[in-house]
Parts: sequence; structure tokens; C-alpha cells
Amino acid sequence: MKVFITGTAGFIGFHLARLLLAEGHTVHGYDGLTDYYDVRLKQRRHAMLREFPAFVATEAMLEDLPALQAAVQAAQPDVIVHLAAQAGVRYSLENPAAYIDANLVGTFHLLQAAVQARPRHLLLASTSSVYGANTHMPFAEGDKADTPLTLYAATKKANEAMSHAYSHIHGLPTTVFRFFTVYGPWGRPDMALFKFTRGILDGTPIDIYNHGDMQRDFTYIDDLVRAIRLLIDAVPPAPEARTPTHGWQPVEGDTLSPAAPWRVVNIGNSQPVRLLDFVDAIEAEVGRPATRRYLPMQLGDVPATWADASLLQRLTGYRPQTPVREGVRAFVQWYRTFYSG
Repeated sequence: MKVFITGTAGFIGFHLARLLLAEGHTVHGYDGLTDYYDVRLKQRRHAMLREFPAFVATEAMLEDLPALQAAVQAAQPDVIVHLAAQAGVRYSLENPAAYIDANLVGTFHLLQAAVQARPRHLLLASTSSVYGANTHMPFAEGDKADTPLTLYAATKKANEAMSHAYSHIHGLPTTVFRFFTVYGPWGRPDMALFKFTRGILDGTPIDIYNHGDMQRDFTYIDDLVRAIRLLIDAVPPAPEARTPTHGWQPVEGDTLSPAAPWRVVNIGNSQPVRLLDFVDAIEAEVGRPATRRYLPMQLGDVPATWADASLLQRLTGYRPQTPVREGVRAFVQWYRTFYSG
């Protein structure tokens, strides 16, 4: 199988590419290696992927439509997985233009390139942040997601709508997945686990918002990419193919669009963890207490996330389940090794 992945120098894209390469597939990566965080970390990820003969990388921006189209055409992919984006809920308050360029213009370009390439399946990353001010939990894919609290969430919701339109117009089988607080080795330095671990080891205070009264559905990176890998094979059928004569059987709670071969799926651990318990787990693995600085809730943040991942399980037979302490242990071990020099 030939897979084109955007964001292969990023946290999730790197892990997904490595999984697919280990399975014997061909991966063409595409990444702009922006300086949103330490570029050396991104370069190291790409260097590890280049150790696989079946990996090819194009280093260019999503906003560069000719470069993106040329890379997709060269790859001739069976599957496209779009993970590249300007990430970070809080950074969208500081630099909103970056989200318009990367997430809206960049995704538009990716959709244009996908229409030309005609893969058998297009998969796009969204986020639990699209649930915004929704307070009904656990979050289910059919819940309204019309109250985004940040521009980041709004761009991801727009990406979902854009991909549905392209799926309808061009008959492009598309799956959108919503991630829930992904963590693990090779993670982003702007994420809580990275910042907390670094702060505890350095003896500097860590910021705990809403005075610790928060919960997150922490999802371990290996579980996440395994779910994506399985969803690659769960191709949404076109509306006209949803009959027993085509071998189609309905799935309870499916989010298939009535107008397109398109669906949306949550990927989460389905076990929300108190933020203070998360900090406790990091302290236990690092072996020293944190200096905790309790602060009010940040603008655009939400007190809790919790995924209903039952559709993922019905489609793939799989659901994430790595305990937080196990995942935190793996991250702390990686962090100490990576930064030991």
C-alpha cells in the first residue's frame, strides 16, 4: 500500500509513518518543518523515518500548492492521511493568521491534490476541541459542534465541512477523526506532559490552570496511530452502495453522511483523568515533586473532555486502552534518554 502522509515530521505523523513502514508499506511524507517548536526535534523524527528505504519526504509548506500537487502526483497514493496543521489551542490566541494559512488554505490545497490523485481513502485529522462549549459528555460524534471556543477549533470544524463538500462533489471516500489529548514519546514541547516533565526535572514551577479542576481524556500515541491504521481499511461506502447486494451492513451509531462517502470518528481513551492525578503520575515517574503554580482557567480552554469511542470500536474492533501511568512512564523514559546529552 502506498500512503501519502502530511505532517510526518510532527508528533502523530511520525508515529503513524513508522507504524506503516514497519508493516512494509510505502510512505511519502510531506512537512514544512515550521519553527512553531524546536525544529531539531522534527528533523530527528524525519531522520529516523529515512532509515526505512520505503520512506520518501518532501519538505515544503501546505500553502505551496504546486509543491503539494507535485508530491502527491509523484506518490500515486492509495491512501492520503492529512495530519499537518498549525496546532495548539492557546497559540491560536497569539497568532491567528497561522491557523488560517495552514489549516484553511493548506487543507483546501490538500483536498485539491486529493481530487487529482483519487486515492481509495482520504483521512483527515480533526480535534476534540470542535465540541467547544458542549457540556454533554461523553462527547459523541453526533453531538452538535457549533460552539468553538478558539480559532484553532473553528478551523478544524471548517476542515470537516470542507472535506464533506469535496466528498459529496467528487465522490471521494473520506474519514475525519477527532483526537483527544494525545501524549507519549516524541510529543510536542507545548503539550502539558512535556512542559510538566521538563519543569519538574529543572526544578521550575509548572502552571496548573483552573486550579487543577480539570479532566482530560488522555490518549496514548501508540493507541491513536493503531486506530488510524485500522480506520484506513474502514472505507466509507457511497450512499448508492449501502445495500445488502453490495455487501454493506449498517453499523450502530455510524456517522455516514446521507449525501457522501464521508464519516467522522472519535479516537479517545474514553477514561477522563483528573489533571492533578496526571501530575501525580508524572511526579511518581520523575521521582520528585513539582512546584505547582495554580492559575485561573485560560481563555478558550474547557474544564473537561471525554470521548465516546464506541463507533471506533464497532468499525474496527479496537479502542484505545493504555493506562495513563504506563503512558507517562514511557514518555519520561524517552525524555530522559533524548535530553541526556
